[in-house]
Amino acid sequence: MRTYSPKASEITRQWHVVDAEGLVLGRMATEVARILRGKHKPTYTPHMDTGDHVIIVNADKVVLTSGKADRKLVYSHSGYPGGLTSVTYAQMMVDRPEDAVRRSIRGMLPKNRLGRQQLTKLKVYAGPTHPHAGQSPTELSLEAARARS
Repeated sequence: MRTYSPKASEITRQWHVVDAEGLVLGRMATEVARILRGKHKPTYTPHMDTGDHVIIVNADKVVLTSGKADRKLVYSHSGYPGGLTSVTYAQMMVDRPEDAVRRSIRGMLPKNRLGRQQLTKLKVYAGPTHPHAGQSPTELSLEAARARS
């Protein structure tokens, strides 16, 4: 029997909306990364982008457990000597909550051009509204997604 590999024309993409209000950041990020990669589909192929689009709303209301918001640091480097800066997750959630969520999901995707391509299908918004109403997204609760697999 031959191994099935989907063609680009056979890949169908759906839009999922995740309301992040009250969700734990890490648990939400693993489920979203799974959907972006396409692991929830029977046609999943590790070397192809078979995943769906994900819209995350209310990113500013996501929570971190057991005081991690004050303990965990986010590092960035300017590329110059001595250019390492660090900020806590609590400060990042105040300044740029979209970047904090996107960064957590990005760490769970492959570190190559496939991962960068999959990350383009992620849209994160701090508030409850988003401009993607024309794509007819399906509401996705993470408990329902976990039950499907």
